[in-house]
Amino acid sequence: MSAPSDPAAAAAHAPAPASASAASSSSGLTFKLHPLVIVNVSDHYTRVKAQAACSGDSSSSSGAAAGQPPRVFGCVIGVQRGRTVEIFNSFELVLDPVSGTLDRAFLEKKQELYKKVFPDFYVLGWYSTGSDVQDTDMLIHKALMDVNESPVYLLLNPAINLSQKDLPVTIYESELHVIDGSPQLIFVRSNYTIETVEAERISVDHVAHLKPSDGGSAATQLAAHLTGIHSAIKMLNSRVRVIHQYLVAMQKGETPVDNSLLRQVSSLVRRLPAMESQKFQDDFLMEYNDTLLMTYLAMFTNCSSTMNELVEKINASYERPAARRGGRGAFM
Repeated sequence: MSAPSDPAAAAAHAPAPASASAASSSSGLTFKLHPLVIVNVSDHYTRVKAQAACSGDSSSSSGAAAGQPPRVFGCVIGVQRGRTVEIFNSFELVLDPVSGTLDRAFLEKKQELYKKVFPDFYVLGWYSTGSDVQDTDMLIHKALMDVNESPVYLLLNPAINLSQKDLPVTIYESELHVIDGSPQLIFVRSNYTIETVEAERISVDHVAHLKPSDGGSAATQLAAHLTGIHSAIKMLNSRVRVIHQYLVAMQKGETPVDNSLLRQVSSLVRRLPAMESQKFQDDFLMEYNDTLLMTYLAMFTNCSSTMNELVEKINASYERPAARRGGRGAFM
């Protein structure tokens, strides 16, 4: 993700795109970016773009000029351990559409809420969308320096480029350079790696498989995906059963012993996860009980809704005769 240095471009104004995208960082920091951040930024951009298309104003709430794609802004949060910066999550920011300044009250409220849920996370910087750094980005960057003295800037390019193999994400740091005898703050590119945990990997893979490619709904895609997983598990179960039956027959003497085959079976068994531990049983029962509770809650809600509709119908049917007779009230 790094680019070669360009001294001529670095001599331009500090917030100019040329100076920001030409230099490469020399801070030595290692950035680890989690896929959840990319998903959040993409979702934020898609929602704003859809709302702008519905309202017929492509520049609403985005700070983009008329006719230009909307831009979204937010903060990235995570932890820094030594020289390693790990970006875990993000949240949206609110900008004044007239002055382009941050809503400080909204930012502080968001920080307070995230501190309650993630006490170890703090604001590492901010994110935006676009093909390159804009002139006003340095103003927002400087506004966040009272939260983090050296914030990072994550830029996501939402434009579709089928020939591009790398992620359209760039992480910038800010460095103080002496240009024409005066110190100026400019953006410099930094390298990063994608860091995933198991839950994020499953979620991202799930979203990728649920992309409706034939016009079908997400529910249809989910059913097909779950059916494929069920078929794979069923096939694995049948193959393991065949191996088990063969080993039992070998133990009884019905089949001659094959040491080479036994070594292969032993190697295969060691690859299979152990499912008989007490921790697995506790976790499984907890997940199973939670699922049952959600199912029962849905059933109770549906039953309550049905009973409410029935009571309303009975009250409506008894209301008119009671009004004519004048001496009888509603059923309930």
